[in-house]
Amino acid sequence: MSFIERLEDYYSNQKEMNWQGTFKDYLEILRDNPQVSQLSHARLYSMIKHAGVKVEGDVKKYNFFRKELFGLEKPLEKLVDEYFHPAAKRLDVRKRILLLMGPVSGGKSTLVNMLKKGLEEFSHTDDGAMYGISGCPMHEEPLHLVPKELREEFMSEYNVYIEGELCPYCRKRLETDFNGDIMKVPVERVVLSEDDRVGIGTFQPSDPKSQDIAELTGSIDFSTIAEYGSESDPRAYRFDGELNISNRGIMEFQEMLKCDEKFLWNLLSLSQEGNFKAGRYALIYADIMVVAHTNESEYKAFIANKKNEALQSRMIILKVPYNLKVSEEIKIYDKLIKESDLKDVHIAPHALRVAAIFSVLSRLKESKKQGMDIVKKMRLYDGEDVEGFKQKDIYELQNEADEEGMSGVDPRYVINRLSSALIRTGTKCINPLDVLRAIKDGLDQHSSINKEEREKMLNFISIARREYDQLAKQEVQKAFVYSFEDNARVLFENYLDNVEAYCNGVKTKDPITDDEIDPDERLMRSIEEQIGISENAKSAFREEILIRLSAYARKNKRFNYRSHERLREAIEKKLFADLKDVVKITTSTKTPDAEQLKRINEVSSRLVEDYGYCPVCANELLKYVGSLLNR
Repeated sequence: MSFIERLEDYYSNQKEMNWQGTFKDYLEILRDNPQVSQLSHARLYSMIKHAGVKVEGDVKKYNFFRKELFGLEKPLEKLVDEYFHPAAKRLDVRKRILLLMGPVSGGKSTLVNMLKKGLEEFSHTDDGAMYGISGCPMHEEPLHLVPKELREEFMSEYNVYIEGELCPYCRKRLETDFNGDIMKVPVERVVLSEDDRVGIGTFQPSDPKSQDIAELTGSIDFSTIAEYGSESDPRAYRFDGELNISNRGIMEFQEMLKCDEKFLWNLLSLSQEGNFKAGRYALIYADIMVVAHTNESEYKAFIANKKNEALQSRMIILKVPYNLKVSEEIKIYDKLIKESDLKDVHIAPHALRVAAIFSVLSRLKESKKQGMDIVKKMRLYDGEDVEGFKQKDIYELQNEADEEGMSGVDPRYVINRLSSALIRTGTKCINPLDVLRAIKDGLDQHSSINKEEREKMLNFISIARREYDQLAKQEVQKAFVYSFEDNARVLFENYLDNVEAYCNGVKTKDPITDDEIDPDERLMRSIEEQIGISENAKSAFREEILIRLSAYARKNKRFNYRSHERLREAIEKKLFADLKDVVKITTSTKTPDAEQLKRINEVSSRLVEDYGYCPVCANELLKYVGSLLNR
C-alpha cells in the first residue's frame, strides 16, 4: 500500500469515529456492550490488560509497557495489580491520587506519557470505544441523564453502574434545548486526545502570584454575560480548565508538591468525593485519574509539613527506582540512541554493556550476606548463575536493601557521555574503551561529586573495564576457534563418555587400539577446573550431569554441551585455554608472517560476520586482546 493509500485509509477510519445519535441509540449500544460506560480507572486497566501479559517465574510483564520501560517489572506489576485493578473494581483506592516517586530520569515521565498516549489510542478501538453528550465541554457520560429515582431500576436491567451527575452546562441545556426530554439529547463517540484537550490534561504550576485557579476549574466568559444575563448561568462559563477537560480520562499534575496550596485544595474534594468547586455552581462531578510525580527529597519535605496531612492521606505512593539489570539498561541506551541523529555511527559490541555495568553498580547496595559482593549481586540480578546463590536469593537481597535503586548514576548522564564519545571520536565507530573514557572524563566535569563519590565511581569504571577484558578475550578466542561447534561437541562427547564410565565404575575403550582403559581423569579434571569444581566436589558434579542426561533422554530430547550452563562454560574455557598461546602470538606480533596474517584476516572477518563488529572495531579488538594476553 502506497503512502497516499495509507493516508486515505487513515482518514476513512477517522470518519468512523464520528458516530452520532440520540440517548436512545446509546442505550442500544450499551445493552450490547456495557464496557462503553467504564469509569476512567477501569478504562485504563482495560487498556493495559488489552495489550496482554506475560508471566515469567513470579514476575508479570505487561506488554503495554515493554517498548518504552525496561527493568521496572516489579513497580509496574504493583501499579497494575495494587492500584489499577482494585480501582477498576471501584474500591476506595480509586479515590487516591497516584504519586510516582523516584530519582531523576528513572522513567516516571515516560510512564505517565505512555498512559496518556495509550488511552488516546485505546479510545480509537472497538474495545476502548466511549461516548459522551454531544456539545458537553466535559464530554460527560450520557448515563448522567438517567434520573436518580430510576437509576436502581436501570442498573438492575442493564447491569451497568451509574456514577455522577450532569454538569451545570448540560443540566441547563436539557432544560432549555430539550424541554427535559432525555431521549432527544444528542450523543457522540468521544475520541480522547491531549492535543484537542479531550479527556487528557496536564497541569503545570508556575508563579503562584500570577497563575489563576481558572487554569484548573475554568472561568467566566465575560463576553456572554450580557447575552445570558447572569454570571451564574453556566452558558456564560468556560468549562475549559484542566479538571474540566480531563473528565473521563487522566490528568497529569506536574510538580504537584511544588504547587501553591490554593491549587491543591481542589484535589482534596476531587480525590475523595469525585467532584470539585467552580464558579457559582454546585460541586461538579469529575471522573479523573490524577497522576503526579516527584523525587524523594521533595516528597520528604512535603510530608514533613503538617499542613499537608489531608492531601498526603489521599495519595498512593509508587516508588519508581532505577533499573538494576544490566541487560535492561542496555535497552534503555539503545532506545535513546536510536531516537537520535547518530543512528549511522557504529557502536561496537559491549560498548553499551560497559556503560550499563557502570550505571547498575552505582545503584546497588553492598550486601551483608556472606560470599556476596557487588559484582555477584549485579550478575544475579541480571539472571546469571552465581556460584553459591540461586535466583530465589534475589528476594532476600532486595529486602535487605529496601532503598536500592533510588540513587546512583542516572541514564541521562550516561547518554550525555555516550553522545560526547560519539561526536568526539570523529570516526564511524566507538568501542567500549571510548565509552569508559568518556564516562571518566565526565566525572572530572562534575563539580557536585565529592572526592569519596568520585573514588567510588572510578572503582566502578575499573570493574566495568575488568568485565570487558574478560568479554574481549572470550570473543577473540571464540573467533579463533575454527569450527568451534564441532570442536566443542567432540570435547563434550569425550568428557561425557568418561563421566559415564567413572560414575558406573567401568572402563572405557581406547578409540584406536580398542584396549580397555580407566576413565581419563586428567581430561575430566582439566574441564572441571575451568569452573572451579574442587576435587571433593567432582563426583557430585559428574552425577549431576548424568541425572540431567537421563532427564533429557526420558523426554526424547537431545542433550548437548549447551544443555547445562556450567558445563557449557567449562567446555568453552577449556577450548580457549588450549588456544591461548596461538591467540597471543597471532594478535601481538608486529610483523606477522603470511600464515599469521591469513589467520588475523580470517578472525577479523569472523568478528564482522558473526559477532557484530565493523572492520575498525574488529581491528581495535584484536590489538587490545593482544596487549592483554602479553601482560
